[in-house]
Amino acid sequence: MKSTQRNMRRDILDGLHVGIPIAMAYFAVAFSLGIIAAKAGLTAPMGFVSSFFTRASAGEYGTYTLIAAHAAYAELVVMCLVINLRYMLMSAALSQKIAPGTSRWHRLLMAVCITDEVFGVSYAHPGYTPPAYTYSAALISSLFWALGCALGIVAGNILPQQMVTALSMALYGMFLGIIIPPARKDRNVLYALAASFVLSGLCAAAPVVSGLSSGTRIVVLTVLISAVAAWLKPVNTEADGEA
Repeated sequence: MKSTQRNMRRDILDGLHVGIPIAMAYFAVAFSLGIIAAKAGLTAPMGFVSSFFTRASAGEYGTYTLIAAHAAYAELVVMCLVINLRYMLMSAALSQKIAPGTSRWHRLLMAVCITDEVFGVSYAHPGYTPPAYTYSAALISSLFWALGCALGIVAGNILPQQMVTALSMALYGMFLGIIIPPARKDRNVLYALAASFVLSGLCAAAPVVSGLSSGTRIVVLTVLISAVAAWLKPVNTEADGEA
């Protein structure tokens, strides 16, 4: 019993050790998200709760953007599902790192804890990944993520409009930092990005499609472009594995 408790304490401390750097980075990004959330009319407590349970920069940005556009609940749900589908794949991959005999509740909770970075440190854990390790890394990073969003909302409500506008651009810089490296590495990603920009502009001006809400256009274009790209240029997993 004492050995089990000692191992759990070590797993918790190790999770906190790898989670603190993630938390610091999360705080800065979430602060910019809070600026967007403030423009959408969210309060600091609302931003804290939504960020703590969502923990997805692209998903939250899309959510706050659709809220500002007065989108329907169905559009919000579909958009979040489409943008965050990658977490299903991460959950499947992480399941191979969970020790046999681990309860179903632990498996479900570990899946809920997944973000890109928490998945990375959990999957990189030597041997089987203890649930306590993932929980502690997710908890500290989620708290800072939620706190950053809440403080960003407060700042967005009290800072001058010029400064709010400048801070809100930080999030666009983050997205550019995410999409430019893979676009430079893979021309297919570049083509998909270019298609998304062009089609988004065309749909906003087209006679019939422009009558749809911006949320509906985002969801339809995301699914359409992703499906076409996957059909025309599927990822060669066998070649990746050999490399």
